Amino acid sequence: QVQLVESGGGLVQAGDSLSLSCTSSGRTFSSTAVGWFRQAPGKERELVAAINWSGGSTYYAESVKGRFIITRDSATVNLHMNTLKSEDTALYSCAADKRPFRAVVEDAEYVYWGQGTQVTVSD
Repeated sequence: QVQLVESGGGLVQAGDSLSLSCTSSGRTFSSTAVGWFRQAPGKERELVAAINWSGGSTYYAESVKGRFIITRDSATVNLHMNTLKSEDTALYSCAADKRPFRAVVEDAEYVYWGQGTQVTVSD
């Protein structure tokens, strides 16, 4: 099965920046949409940002819009997080779409997941 791996998490202070990376063992990773999700203790998992195969379609949650940027190349999907807040503290996971070459990222069906990387923001 396809396996995704996240990296880049850590402990930072409010206002700091941090970048996360997602890679995959799948042969068609570069042809599918990828989303970054997060889940904090006591909260439901939420989609933070997503990008389609070409990078021409992106999505950002209202809570991170203007602060986070999602980018990709042929092998890696990155989440650049700026002006971090304590409420950004969560386990961040990336996931890949089941269908390749999707034009609209909002249509993605995420079926391949990584184990996650912890991001902790202190006040």
